[in-house]
Parts: sequence; C-alpha cells; structure tokens
Amino acid sequence: MSKTDHSLSIADQHSGVLDGVQKGALTLASLGVLGLIVSLPFSTIPQPAIWLALSLSAIVAGTLWYAHHSYANKPAGIKNNGVWHSGLTTRGIAAWVVGILLTGLYILLYFYPEYLGQAAEGEQNKGLIALFDPLAQLLHGGPASQWFMYGTLYTVSILAMGYKFILKYRNNKYQIVRTISVMFFQLGFAFLLPELLARLSLPYNDFKNMWPLNYSFFDEWNVKGLIDAGGFGLFMLLFGVAMIFVISPILTYFYGKRWYCSWVCGCGGLAETAGDPFRQLSDKSTKAWKMERWIIHTVLVFAVVMTVALVYSYLGDSAKGFWVTRGMLLGIIGLALGSVATVVLVRPGMVKEVNNTIRFLALGLLVAIIGLTVHAYITGRGDVFFVESYPLRKWYGFFIGAIFSGVIGVGFYPLMGSRVWCRFGCPMAAILGMQQRFFSRFRITTNGGQCISCGNCSTYCEMGIDVRSYAQRGENIVRSSCVGCGICAAVCPRGVLKLESRSSAGGKVQDRVSSDPIAIGKTGATLR
Repeated sequence: MSKTDHSLSIADQHSGVLDGVQKGALTLASLGVLGLIVSLPFSTIPQPAIWLALSLSAIVAGTLWYAHHSYANKPAGIKNNGVWHSGLTTRGIAAWVVGILLTGLYILLYFYPEYLGQAAEGEQNKGLIALFDPLAQLLHGGPASQWFMYGTLYTVSILAMGYKFILKYRNNKYQIVRTISVMFFQLGFAFLLPELLARLSLPYNDFKNMWPLNYSFFDEWNVKGLIDAGGFGLFMLLFGVAMIFVISPILTYFYGKRWYCSWVCGCGGLAETAGDPFRQLSDKSTKAWKMERWIIHTVLVFAVVMTVALVYSYLGDSAKGFWVTRGMLLGIIGLALGSVATVVLVRPGMVKEVNNTIRFLALGLLVAIIGLTVHAYITGRGDVFFVESYPLRKWYGFFIGAIFSGVIGVGFYPLMGSRVWCRFGCPMAAILGMQQRFFSRFRITTNGGQCISCGNCSTYCEMGIDVRSYAQRGENIVRSSCVGCGICAAVCPRGVLKLESRSSAGGKVQDRVSSDPIAIGKTGATLR
C-alpha cells in the first residue's frame, strides 16, 4: 500500500529527496570523480588513456543522466523547488565542504601543482596530471600541464552542466541560445583552437580572451613573439587590438555587455552552468553594491596602470621592433582620455551620471601618466611610481589573476554566489559595464503596473541587483553590473521584464510602457 500524502500544498514537499534513478546517476558521476582522485598518489599510471576516458565518461554520463531524469520528463518551466531548503544551496554544511574542496583545488592548481603530479623540467608527469598526457599528446603533441588538465575539466563542466541548464530552462529560447553559445566558444575557441595552433607550431591565444582580462596580452614576450611569427602572428596582434578598441565597443553598443559576459566568456559560462544552483546567494544589499563599484574599478585602474607601465618599460625613443615609441604611447593614451572627457562634457546629462568610482578611475589614469612621464624623465627608465613594472605585473598576476579570479572567484561559489569574480573583480566587466551604462542601446525594460512584488527577479539575480525595486517603479534597468543573462525575466511570473536593444527614430531606446505614472504604477499620481 502506497503512503498517503496529507499535505494540501500544491508545491512538491519532497523536492530534496532523491529517487532511485537520481541516486544511481549521482553514484556514477561520483565514481568518475573518485577515479580522478585515486590517481594522485601514483607515480606511474597504468593505461592512462583508458583510465581518463572511463573517469570522464562516468562524470559526464552520470551528470547527463541525472539532469535528464530530473527535468526532461517533467513539464517545462523553471525548477527551483527546494532551493532554500538544501544545505548545498543555502550555505549549509554541504556548501562549506564543497567550497573548501574547490578552494583547496585552486590553491594546489596555482601554487602547488607538483602535488597534482606536475613534473619538473626533464621529468615525466605523475598522478592526476599524468592521466591527461594521452589527450594532450593527441591534441597538441606534448605532455599535459596543470593548465591543460584544468582546461579539460573546465570544458567538461561547462558542457555537462550546460546540458542540465538547457533542460531546466528549456521553455525559454533565449536561455537555450546563450547556453549553446558559451558551450561552443568554450569548446571551440578556448580549448580546441589553441591546442590545434600549438600542434601546428603557430602562435596561439584564446581569440575571445582580450585585454584587460588577458592581462599578459601586451607583455613584451607576447607582443614580440606575435610580431616575429610573421603574417599569422601579426593578424592575431591586430585582431587583439581591434577587439579592444573596435569590435568590443560596437558589439556592446548594440547588445550590451551580455554579448561577452553571458554569450562568450568562459568565466561567465562556468558561472551560468555549474554555478546556476548558487545564483541566489549573491548579496543584494546597498553596502555590497558600493563595495562592488569601488573594488572592480580599483582593479581596472590597477590593470591599466600596470599595462601602461609595462609597455612603456620596453618601448624606446625610436620605433624599432614595436612600431610605437614612448612618446607615441603617451600621446595615444592622452587622446583616448581626452575623447572620453569630451564625450562626458558634451553629451547632455552625462556629467550627472558619472559617479565617484568613474571619477576615481579617470584620476588614477591621469596620475599614472603623469607619474610615468616625470619618473621616466628623472631616471631614464620605464618605471611607474618608483616601482619596477615587471614586479608590479607579478603582483597583479598573483592577487588578481590567481587569488581573486581563481581561488575566490570559483572556490566561493557555494558561499557567495556564482559571479563573485565577474561582479567584484573582472576589469573586462568594468570596461564593458561603463560602455553599457552610458552608451549602449541595451537595457531591461519593465512594466511596473504588472509587478506583484514576488521578488523572484531579485532573488535569482546573480549580480546582486535588486531588480524588484526597479520593476516596482516601472524604471528601465540600466546597470553597469548587469550581464544580461535574462534570468530575472525568465523567472518573472507576470512578464514584467524584457531584454531590449531597439532604438526609436529619436535615438532613444523605446520603452514598453507609457511614461504616464498611472500606467507604470508609481505612487502619488493624480488623475487629470
């Protein structure tokens, strides 16, 4: 006799209980993870290709099996049942365990790769990294490194969890398209293409990873290597520069920063797929918003100052080898800053829109240029603020490139949400955010008269935006931090929110509703 459920709730009261199929799927995936872990103490890996294939196949098959059983055979619609009743998604014991394990993995990856099996020069890999040697030999013709191992697992995570995400949001075409996009760019452009170029002995780079996110792009070794590589290297150098100053601003103007942060970027791809169960953990407080603006723009200033100092240090008074002199570099930067200042002063209403963080950014850049010029004149060297540029570059790589983006950015998913790095640290997000805030046609429009203040939009905003407060006032959401993931619109039960990039004849983005305060649900309105 089956047990009778006496609950009158229309919601699933047992959403946290796994059935037999789900348990079997998780067991299979766990065995795959165990297969990778037990390889750590081995100095010689027996049949590494078979071992790796079985482990990764078990992880992928178990994940896909679990996702298919959990979502595909149920009615379409977003399933967030029990998200606030699970220890893993509410900073419970499971969340702390997973967070500590992820943080520990990143610490080993960045600072102690020998414990993962990374071989010293002239020796063979051992342990976990040795498992990936056959795949590395197949793709680029050499042994694996800790970064190849990480890139493989990173890509597998996005592909497997991307399938789960697509099933969960299959009623929303936008979510399906953008998830397929990040899966494609991660597999093709971030993983396979660089390996293929390395096998062909061509200069390689992640074509979608541009400065300042790729903070080593303007390093002397990279620039010189691309120039010396001939036509293809020159193409990659010019394409990288065009991405920064031409392609990216144009795409941001039409589509907002979502074209990169939600459709292309690997960091965003992992956050959207593997990090989806933790999106509700982002801090929505005003204090967090203020900290976000100061921290992310400080990182951007650091990145710009570091890059200018680094490039200035290896340029000379003549353009031999690099086409640009120190004087030309300072002139280009001055022209860029002058152009931005002109737009801010000329465009109506722009001065009021510029907040203190952007003023801080502009001041930092100006001080950097003055410091470079004065100190270079005094010492004859290319140092900045009396600190040598390459140590400055190492500090940035350690604190921002490793600790912030890796250890904290991913390791803290279960504790601080899935977009910690994107929200507080990514200099690329800061640049795109300013372009989106002041120049882009993209925004999320609201129909305040339909809002029932359920709070779903704010709850599931991974960037910590209190979307409901905008919806209640019927105001468009034009925030620098918004990555245009569209989840707020997807979880809204009333269709209040809509992602738009259209322009009217007057050049202003069309509102979905009238500016009449009655229509948009503002209080204090009077009938006439």
